[in-house]
Amino acid sequence: QVQLVESGGGLVQPGGSLRLSCAASGFTFSSYGMYWVRQAPEKGLEWVSAINTGIGSTYYADSVKGRFTISRDNAKNTLYLQMNSLKSEDTGVYYCAKDPGDVATMIFGSWGQGTQVTVSS
Repeated sequence: QVQLVESGGGLVQPGGSLRLSCAASGFTFSSYGMYWVRQAPEKGLEWVSAINTGIGSTYYADSVKGRFTISRDNAKNTLYLQMNSLKSEDTGVYYCAKDPGDVATMIFGSWGQGTQVTVSS
C-alpha cells in the first residue's frame, strides 16, 4: 500500500533552516508528481510546493518562493523540502502528498501523517 512518511520537522529560530524529508513506498515514486502542503494553527491547508516527474520542474507558493526548495531523489524514493530564512508564519504541520493532485481543491492521491515545524524565538 502507498506510504508517505515525513520527517525533519522541529523547533527553529526565525531566520533558521530545516530540511524535511518524505520517504515514499508502495508505488513507483519516479512516475508521480509530488507536493508539500502545510496547515498553520487554526488555519486551512496551504499548498507550498510541487515537483513533477521527468526533468522535475518545480513550483512554489508566493509565500515561500526564494526561501524554500523542493527536490526529489528517485533512487531513494524520497522527496525533500529545504526551508531557509524561516519565519514565524511558516509554523505548521507539513505534509507530503502525491498525484493525482489538485491544489485548488487540496485533493491528492495520498498524504503522509505530517511533521510539525515551529518557528519561534
